Amino acid sequence: MSADAPQRSAALTATTLLGPATFVAALGVIGPMLYLLRYSFNQYDPRELMIETFTLKNYQAFFTNSYFLDAYLTTLRVGLFATAVCLVFGFPLAYVLARSTSRYKNLMIIAVVVPLFVGNAVRAAGWMSFLGSRGLLSVTLMNLGITSGPTDFMYSEGTVILGIIAVNLPYMVLSLQSVLEGINRNLEEAAYSMGARPLTMFRRILLPLALPGVAAGAILTFILAMNAYATPVLLGGPSFRMMAPLVYGQFQLNNWPAAAAIAFILMLTTLLLTMVVSAITRQKFRVT
Repeated sequence: MSADAPQRSAALTATTLLGPATFVAALGVIGPMLYLLRYSFNQYDPRELMIETFTLKNYQAFFTNSYFLDAYLTTLRVGLFATAVCLVFGFPLAYVLARSTSRYKNLMIIAVVVPLFVGNAVRAAGWMSFLGSRGLLSVTLMNLGITSGPTDFMYSEGTVILGIIAVNLPYMVLSLQSVLEGINRNLEEAAYSMGARPLTMFRRILLPLALPGVAAGAILTFILAMNAYATPVLLGGPSFRMMAPLVYGQFQLNNWPAAAAIAFILMLTTLLLTMVVSAITRQKFRVT
């Protein structure tokens, strides 16, 4: 038997396993995206709806219209801030879960996973009942005499960020916890035995080794934040603008070319930022 036979057999097996999934992904995702990309170069007409042509006017209109640019910058700001907060709060929780030897560890992990079983719209509705002018928080403040009347905490960028963090935090925790569990705790003990302080151990040992989980969690939460729809609509109100609701709004107006262009700008921005941040993170915290 040839020495290359096992390698050819492994390659054939991998191709057999990946082939159906690749075909389904190409057929169900890439194909429609290519159609949508083609639509973004068409021209919108109120009477004919869409005229087959090739023009960059939809992209030019996006970057010259302050309404669209405001939604774009708001989406970037919300996505980056929500991702950073999820990382800051998610890392300690993931570390506790990874290092826990309690018999209730599985229950703690389930407690992190359970919110994922509830839809984003339902969770947003819960925040509305809590933060609304007649919600629990407003009523509690009135009963304590802190406020003299109903206070509405809804329809602000901070409320939207809070709702997105609540949705995305479990993804960050699970991404980090799975990687932290694979890091040998003896490395931390060795660092302490050599006189390293906790922050030094974290910066020089734990963080570089946990970088795959940091990158995966950050990319996942950032993508989800950038493409959030239900949370901005319900918690931000009609005056709050983010990209995903903006795309849907253009589709409602039957302006498919503009909606397609906005969708691709959102997709490319998300892709480029995740690639850049991932590369910078690997370069800065690589293990030497």
